[in-house]
Amino acid sequence: MRQLSGLATQRGASVTSIILIIMVLGVAAKLAVAIVPAQIGDYQLSKTLSAELQKSNENRETSNQFIQRVNKQLSINADYDTKADEVIVFTNKKTGELAIRKDYDITNNFFANVDIINRFEGDIEEATLE
Repeated sequence: MRQLSGLATQRGASVTSIILIIMVLGVAAKLAVAIVPAQIGDYQLSKTLSAELQKSNENRETSNQFIQRVNKQLSINADYDTKADEVIVFTNKKTGELAIRKDYDITNNFFANVDIINRFEGDIEEATLE
């Protein structure tokens, strides 16, 4: 029987490669925990703003009435940290033709003194209510 030496006889993964894989998976999981909730929150906020914008324009409400409506809906949704006047900017304040743009960021701690900043911005279109 012929004996092989060196790398030709190695089978499977080494301890070092297994530890590196575990570390990479741990960092990826920590990133997901820091980023995904902010993305979901932004999606829910965008849907809320879009629906409330549609209702406000149909009812020909002013920008202040719109802000009050959104703050009330955010309170109902148990989103107590978000205030409408902190996350939106009006691009058109004409009664019945309100147009808004969201512009805000969320900071999450990654580890120690390293933070992840999720920045969200974009125009909000009126929802098409069915």
